[in-house]
Amino acid sequence: MTEASPPGARRVVFALGTTQTLAWASTYYLPAILAAPMAREFGLSTAWVFGAFSAALVLSALAGPAVGRVIDAKGGRGMLTASNLVLGAGLLGMGLAGDAWTMAAAWLVLGLGMAMGLYDAAFATLAGLYGRAARGPITGITLIAGFASTVGWPLSALLEETVGWRGACFAWAALHLLVALPLNRLLVPKAPPPERQSAVTPPAEIPSTGRMTMPLLAYVFAASWFIAGAMAAHLPAMLQAAGATAAAAVAAGALIGPAQVAARVAEFGLLRRFHPLVSARLAMLGHPLGALALLLVGGPAAAAFAVLHGMGNGVMTIAKGTLPLAVFGPGGYGARQGLLGAPARLLQAASPFLFGLMLERGGVQLALSVTSVLALTGCLALLLLRAAPAGVAQAGK
Repeated sequence: MTEASPPGARRVVFALGTTQTLAWASTYYLPAILAAPMAREFGLSTAWVFGAFSAALVLSALAGPAVGRVIDAKGGRGMLTASNLVLGAGLLGMGLAGDAWTMAAAWLVLGLGMAMGLYDAAFATLAGLYGRAARGPITGITLIAGFASTVGWPLSALLEETVGWRGACFAWAALHLLVALPLNRLLVPKAPPPERQSAVTPPAEIPSTGRMTMPLLAYVFAASWFIAGAMAAHLPAMLQAAGATAAAAVAAGALIGPAQVAARVAEFGLLRRFHPLVSARLAMLGHPLGALALLLVGGPAAAAFAVLHGMGNGVMTIAKGTLPLAVFGPGGYGARQGLLGAPARLLQAASPFLFGLMLERGGVQLALSVTSVLALTGCLALLLLRAAPAGVAQAGK
């Protein structure tokens, strides 16, 4: 953190960065490793397990606005601490599941925990604590949690190999209860004083887009999360369909994580002086530029696609937290985050199926054309939003 960071923010960033890493690794990144062994034990297809995971994402989207309102009213420490109990219970239930339906019910419990304990809840907690100064801490926790897949996938694979998929679920549950819960409870401050929570952004600081501001931002985040979900599920297969070898596709996929973190470092440093709208507009161009290179060059451009897509996705994760804060201010931030995130999570839940269908029916050209149009129209939506004056953009630093 820099000298301009709010007092005590380093401790909070460390705590939330660590707990967010555990939360993402044990939920969103879990089925990539454990879906196959789960399906084998219950005699199901892996698609069935991913369907249960999609249902969890839908429940997370539906519960998001209510979670945000609670954080607005009471602060985020209690909600984040409770999320560790819920996520631990879901993982424990999954490890104890005796049939496919109890396993699916455990996924739904995880979906509720995801609404309570992933980025939206953490961002709302930071907005309540620091107001407009939360941009730096939001970036800080995404820098740490950007390694969730780097940590989660190998650890889940190691646990599955040594103690089985049920043992892996038990281990993740234990980490929530023994590591994440104490960090959230002991290192995240209580809710701020009422006078800070009731502070609102002066009207002159809000872009004059009227009723269209919320729909435009909701579209941007939905488009971004659809693309991210599609790439997470289909990137290696898509790159091979574009002409890359299996080894090159895997190697390119490994570049996404470092590209995301590198872009977040740039946002924390170079782009920090600009309004978050500038960062978001640039980020939405990453995927279509990578897609253009892949469609024109083919397999040899796999690495370029991965880096450009990863950089854009890395910054958009930050923008999901910083844009609503910059546009609307901290008042009612949690509830607004829930409303803005609901369409994004719903589309993200459907994205693996829809993108896979496009790949199957129209090939790489159709699939990437659709995602590129989504990204470009998202960039256009951001261009319709006008940044606040420079002094306002700097107010939270």
